[in-house]
Amino acid sequence: MTSFHRSALARAGVVALLAAGGLTAVAAPAQAADQARLALTPLSYQVAEGVKAAKAKPFKFRVENLTESVDATAVTVTVDTSGLDRSLVRVVVPDGCDKKGKTFTCLLGDLPGGTAEDFGIPVFSTGGRGDAGTLEVKIKAANAEPLKKVFHDISVAAKGYDLTAWAQDIQANVVVNGAVADEPDLKPVRRGVPVPLDWAVYNDGSRKATGITYGLTLPAGVSFVQTPEGCDAQEFEGRHQLFCDDPGVVVKPGEFYTADVRVKVDDDVTEPVLKYGDLFAYGLERAEGLAEEEPEVATQAQRRTFTEVDEVDNQTTFEAFVDLSAEPTPTPTPTPGGTATPSPGATSTPGGGGGGGGGGDGDGGLPVTGVQAGLIGGIGALVLLAGGALLLLSRRRRVVLVTPGDEKPTD
Repeated sequence: MTSFHRSALARAGVVALLAAGGLTAVAAPAQAADQARLALTPLSYQVAEGVKAAKAKPFKFRVENLTESVDATAVTVTVDTSGLDRSLVRVVVPDGCDKKGKTFTCLLGDLPGGTAEDFGIPVFSTGGRGDAGTLEVKIKAANAEPLKKVFHDISVAAKGYDLTAWAQDIQANVVVNGAVADEPDLKPVRRGVPVPLDWAVYNDGSRKATGITYGLTLPAGVSFVQTPEGCDAQEFEGRHQLFCDDPGVVVKPGEFYTADVRVKVDDDVTEPVLKYGDLFAYGLERAEGLAEEEPEVATQAQRRTFTEVDEVDNQTTFEAFVDLSAEPTPTPTPTPGGTATPSPGATSTPGGGGGGGGGGDGDGGLPVTGVQAGLIGGIGALVLLAGGALLLLSRRRRVVLVTPGDEKPTD
C-alpha cells in the first residue's frame, strides 16, 4: 500500500463515530462549471504503543470529489508533521513524495466525479501512551478550490491489535496483492466478465488478532461469482452482501488477511460508475491459539489484552468502473461456495510506482486503491512487504496471510 487508500461511504457505526469526533474540511463552492469540489475527512485516531517504523500504521483519511460531473485532476496531499510530539510518534515519509523540512507533498492522481479515495499517512510509536500532538493535512487539485487545512489530533493507545480495511475498486486487470493499486493498465470492467475483488484487512497494531469477522456489500448492479466457504450471503435492497467469520485465524502485526472473492457487473447495468461497495472487519476477541485449533472463549483479562485499538478505520468503500461500450459477456454458471487456491510460497508485490527517496522522518510509502494516475508507491506497512512470504492457512476456507520483511527505518 502507500499510506493513501480509497473509499466513499461509511457504514452507520463509522458515520456515528465521525459525527461525534471527526473533522471534515470542504472546499468552497466551485466558481466554474469545470471545477471539482473536494472534502477531506480523517478516519484514524490512534496508534498502538509499540508499533515500529517497519510496520507503521497508515493513518486513514478520505478525500471525496463531491462534483458528480467533473473529475478532480492532479490531486495532491500535503502533510505537516511539525505539530507532532516526536517523543511519542513519528511519520514515515513515503517514497516519491516531495519533502521540505517537516512537510511533504504526495501525488494521489485524478479522482473521478462523485467518487472518493482513502489514503494513509504512516505513523509509528516512539515512546509511551498519551496525546501525541496534531497532524496537519491539506488536499488540493488542479481544478478545485483549495480546502482549509485539517488539524487532526493523534494519540498513542495501549498495546493491542489494530485492524484496518482496504479494498481496491472493481476494474479490469486488477492484481490481487493486498489492495495495492500498483497496476499500470487499469480499465473499466466489461459487463458479465468475472474479475477478482482485491481486498485486505491489515493488523496495524502491536499485538496479534485472533479471530476475524468481516462483511462485504457490493455496489448495486454487481454480484458475487465466487465466495469463501462458510459465509452467509443475502441480497438487501438490490445489493449483494456477504458475512463471514474465521474464529481460528491468527493475524500478527504487519500481516494482512484476505480470502478469494470474484464478482461481475450485471448485464443490464447502464451506469459507468457503480458506487458504495463496502468492506468492514473486526476481531472476534477470542483466546490465543493456532489457526488449526479450536479457539476458546476469552476471559475478561484476555479480552482486555485483545482490545481493538482504533475501530473507526475498520471500514472502507469501493466503486465499480464499467465499460459500457462492450456488449455483455456471457459467463458460465458458477459453483456455489467455490474458492480459488492461492499459490503457497508466492511473494507479495509492494505497492505503487513512485520514484525517488522519501527522506525526512524515514522512508516508506502510502496506501491507495482505485483509479490512480501517477500514484506513489506502497501504503504504510505494504511498502515494506518486499520479500515477505505468503502463508497459506486452511480452516473453514482458504486464507492468505502476508508478513512484511524486517526492514529497518532510516530515521
